[in-house]
Amino acid sequence: MDELGFRQVRWQVRQWVPRLTGTQRAALRTLLDAPATLVQCLQLIALLRPVDRCPHCDAARFYRHGIVSDLQRYRCLACGRTFNALTGTPLAYLRLRQCWLPFLQCMLDTRSVRAAADVTGIHRNTSFRWRHRFLVETGHDRPSLLHGIVEADETYLLESQKGSRHLTRPPRRRGGVASRRGITHEHDCILVARDRRKRTRDFVAGRGPVTTAKLKACLPPVLAPRALLVSDSAAAYFTFARTMGVRHAAINVSAGVITRGVLHIQNVNAYHGRFHQWLAVFRGVASRYLPNYLGWRHALDGQRITTPAHFLAAALGCRTCAPFTLKLPAELPDTG
Repeated sequence: MDELGFRQVRWQVRQWVPRLTGTQRAALRTLLDAPATLVQCLQLIALLRPVDRCPHCDAARFYRHGIVSDLQRYRCLACGRTFNALTGTPLAYLRLRQCWLPFLQCMLDTRSVRAAADVTGIHRNTSFRWRHRFLVETGHDRPSLLHGIVEADETYLLESQKGSRHLTRPPRRRGGVASRRGITHEHDCILVARDRRKRTRDFVAGRGPVTTAKLKACLPPVLAPRALLVSDSAAAYFTFARTMGVRHAAINVSAGVITRGVLHIQNVNAYHGRFHQWLAVFRGVASRYLPNYLGWRHALDGQRITTPAHFLAAALGCRTCAPFTLKLPAELPDTG
């Protein structure tokens, strides 16, 4: 383009850019930043997933075999199969890597599927698939054990088959209610356990009210020895603690008792409140995706993941929970 043509284009841009909406400006910024964002994304992948063995046969002998979709490809000398740094991860075969970091910023901002698609310039169906591909490993990023005083309580969501083409029950209007009052098998039980150092484990325990069987399936692997389980006065917790030999203290919330000295369940109830308030942005989520949304909320709560680079690291299986802390080099700028 000659100098005259460039001046004409610049004049036209100055005329129509002020007329753009906020979303359109964000999409334009993403388009202009795409080359730099792609380079940064590839640098992060190389840093987080160094290739030292074949993911198919675990052999250590391989050679470079061209570049495909901007990623270095390798061929194994033992099994003859090709692979790259993303082989075997939930992000394998995903394209448009120049949009990954802007999309992860949208997830940090809790944007809806359509809003994230508008900002990054991808299709809304792609936005939905990406959301859950990035959350596969992120949802597994949890502390292994809860220590000291461990608060446990359950919260409930109305079972949803949003997006399903084959319902197993009669359909109901969006924002509908259960057919019967109280907690029934039309509700998903979400059990949350949280210690005083804000380490949190959450579980989709099944349908209906909390039971001893549900507690036995969820809590024993995450309670450290000598941990003190604090709960409300539901009978299931008493039975669970007695049969499993767990130290237990109950708060009779239904009688108006909120605290007993340092014992209470206000931390876990506050977590429930933040989760429900955050989830309201999506106007209902399908029950089959609840584990992913719980993992997403856990990543955002307490600012455990604050940048797209750290979100990408979690999506690739790099653990960011204590005691491991991910440290990225300074030459990779923050895309947020």
